[in-house]
Amino acid sequence: MGTPDYAATILRSMIDGRLAPVVVVTQPDRPAGRGKKLMPPPVKALASDACLEVLQPEVIDQALRDRLASLNPDVFVVAAFGKILGPKTLALPKWGCVNAHASLLPRFRGASPVAHAILEGDDVTGVTAMMMDKGIDTGDILLQEQIAIDPEDTAQTLLEKLAAIAGPLMVRTLQLLEKGQCPRIRQDEAQATYAPLLTKQDGRLDFAKDAASLERQIRAFSPWPGAFTTYGGDVLKVHKARTVKT
Repeated sequence: MGTPDYAATILRSMIDGRLAPVVVVTQPDRPAGRGKKLMPPPVKALASDACLEVLQPEVIDQALRDRLASLNPDVFVVAAFGKILGPKTLALPKWGCVNAHASLLPRFRGASPVAHAILEGDDVTGVTAMMMDKGIDTGDILLQEQIAIDPEDTAQTLLEKLAAIAGPLMVRTLQLLEKGQCPRIRQDEAQATYAPLLTKQDGRLDFAKDAASLERQIRAFSPWPGAFTTYGGDVLKVHKARTVKT
């Protein structure tokens, strides 16, 4: 279950590792570009090329759950799906639902962990393969892999690096689950932080902040929602900046 490029990269690793799913679940096609032509999400495009069955539900309803249950699934692999899986769906697979979350949990639970890792000035981040439960990214940690955050990284470049390690990490996780050898580590609630969904207004630059914070904000919100300010009544978008010593 997944939708954007991050999820498609994981799916590619699964296919290459001979762990291709029986069925792929992704978001419906959406209008894109100036012509607003319906475009398939990256996961669908890859799955179709690999001749995998694709389901594109608008909602997670009983009909979808019945279809998935009929497959007698061992595990659901979830990555940036964009829909919440309720308890009835989480209970369907024998081994559970495994999510590839783009942070080192319990740090940065939530919808925008990559942007917040840059925004907060972290030196490292990573991917966590975790067992999903009813909470928001609160389930047991299975495996983790860490990478450095480069001083020039934007949310886009960092997400691409995380996707590259997320695929092999998920393959290893599934192999260990199949053998009954995958570790499970309960998250430390005292160390938990939250990375909420971004809005367009989050990109507004506040020049009362120090230069380093503003520079991180510009990188953290690239490409979306984008950093901006106003000048003479017009919106001024800021794509890149650097700090200098004075």
